[in-house]
Amino acid sequence: MGPVQPGLEPAFTIEADIAAPRSAGIGPEGERLHIPITGGRVLGPKLTGRILPGGSDWPLITPDGNSRIEARYTIEAEDGTLIYVVNKGIRVSSDAMREKLRAGEPVAPDQFYTRAAPVFDAPDGPHRWLSERLFVCSLAPAGRTIVINVYCVT
Repeated sequence: MGPVQPGLEPAFTIEADIAAPRSAGIGPEGERLHIPITGGRVLGPKLTGRILPGGSDWPLITPDGNSRIEARYTIEAEDGTLIYVVNKGIRVSSDAMREKLRAGEPVAPDQFYTRAAPVFDAPDGPHRWLSERLFVCSLAPAGRTIVINVYCVT
């Protein structure tokens, strides 16, 4: 008998509101951006709540034009529980799509590849399961909101 084949179970959707990206400058590994996370919502079958303002995404645009995503923020669950999130991933897109995305213009989700693996730090209690599972997500911009569909790896 071999290992269980993993699957994906929809967990919730995050709609993170963001401010305009600012460049922190170009370094040896590429251009670092700062994108403030100003709020948002969490909706879904497994978790409901809001995104607290004060988080940030610090993507690194590498010399080949792709992005390494690293966002850190806090979810406040509907019951008041604070859940710390670190979401790391990648975005691969053409130069033309990258310019549109950076300008906040609409781009169809099939025109770029953006996936990440969020890690949740939840205290003991009803949301502890978030710290005890692996997750993956797909992301798509919608103006100054990033829509993140989170899936639990079963």
